[in-house]
Amino acid sequence: MSRFEYAPAPESRAIVDLQPAYGLFIGGEFVPPADGGVIKSVNPASEEVLAEVAEAGPADVDRAVAAARSAYQDVWRPMPGRERAKYLFRIARIIAERSRELAVLESLDNGKPIRESRDADLPLVAAHFFYYAGWADKLNHAGFGPDPQPLGVAGQVIPWNFPLLMLAWKIAPALATGNTVVLKPAETTPLTALRFAEICQQADLPPGVVNIVTGAGPTGAALVEHPDVDKVAFTGSTEVGRAIAQAVAGTRKRVTLELGGKAANIVFEDAALDQAVEGIVNGSFFNQGHVCCAGSRLLVQESVYDELLASLKRRMATLRVGDPLDKNTDLGAINSGAQLERIRNLAGIGEQEGAQPWSPPCQLPDRGYWFAPTIFTGVTQAHRIAREEIFGPVLSVLTFRTPDEAVAKANNTPYGLSAGIWTEKGSRILAIADRLRAGVVWANTFNKFDPTSPFGGYKESGYGREGGRHGLEAYLA
Repeated sequence: MSRFEYAPAPESRAIVDLQPAYGLFIGGEFVPPADGGVIKSVNPASEEVLAEVAEAGPADVDRAVAAARSAYQDVWRPMPGRERAKYLFRIARIIAERSRELAVLESLDNGKPIRESRDADLPLVAAHFFYYAGWADKLNHAGFGPDPQPLGVAGQVIPWNFPLLMLAWKIAPALATGNTVVLKPAETTPLTALRFAEICQQADLPPGVVNIVTGAGPTGAALVEHPDVDKVAFTGSTEVGRAIAQAVAGTRKRVTLELGGKAANIVFEDAALDQAVEGIVNGSFFNQGHVCCAGSRLLVQESVYDELLASLKRRMATLRVGDPLDKNTDLGAINSGAQLERIRNLAGIGEQEGAQPWSPPCQLPDRGYWFAPTIFTGVTQAHRIAREEIFGPVLSVLTFRTPDEAVAKANNTPYGLSAGIWTEKGSRILAIADRLRAGVVWANTFNKFDPTSPFGGYKESGYGREGGRHGLEAYLA
């Protein structure tokens, strides 16, 4: 039987109007940085410079925090919850109305496939604002005391893998609870955060309630260490999370950290294997593996190992790697040259340590940052690829014989963010999930998110929860 080839189905870039340069969003206006520094935002699929973005220094962070403090004291905290809710509902509706534009911009700046930014990220972004808008006038009934109060100014630092979704996870609960925000997006993906600043203007959000300062690590450090910041929320690497925890130790600041992961995806012999293969592909290669909760360790019961591995390879051979704006693309570009170098380095170490790599035949584009989806077999728990977060489309495959061995191997990691279980037995799901040291455990699915459900980890995956009613607590006194 002949195979039908996909014709290109590119999404148009014309819907996105990019400025050549962007300032900082402080006090409801775009302003130039005090020291005049700039960083370049690059399309990882083509290495094209999309725009120049201001780099905030300490003086700029001071201005942003001062604007947030003024708005908190004069406008946002005194405002009744039902009035705050109106602004959040307005922002949610504007995001939904502009979702195609935002999805295209996200894929341009981040490298992820358009169908992921369009069908996964943007619906969740709008849903988070809708959800927390509903909480704004009901905080007395959230279970955190009869009269919960906001903390003040929240300093928030978000990563590059889900720029707009992480922004929504941070800003929506902060505003719903009466706090004001200074947010720093990742230096490689600032453009959707700046477009969100325009949405705040469109929604007539009071000046200073949301401030966005762009920059690299020093900008984030200045924000985290600022003495007038009451709450720090960070999503990113465990290494930076440790530095933040040390920086705020001994201060009055409240902190939530959502850090790295090395999730185990456990497949038992009675699982529906075709369904499990789809979950494995989604858990490992969604967003090019740039997911903190990615199921990057596959634990397969020995009796079905050969059958599952053959099925997984057949499925991987159908994955399409290429232009993120093509609606047929399954894997887009790696976000940056630095991240690509890390993935290549750890994959090379895995091969040197004796694991066997396999990738499906695929032709990678000549320009941009690309890495083919890869699985490693012959992996032991001592291999670095089984212990360190690679943050790329690389899957380590291990085996187990008994449920006890599966649990022991799954928990043999410094991380504790997520896990997956594949079996037809509900009793086994409950028994295994109860023993896994992971903040989120999916059963017969993977990477499912909802704004009503809390998310967070244990151990080196951080502490605190985002999402759901639990996500309010971190922003209330």
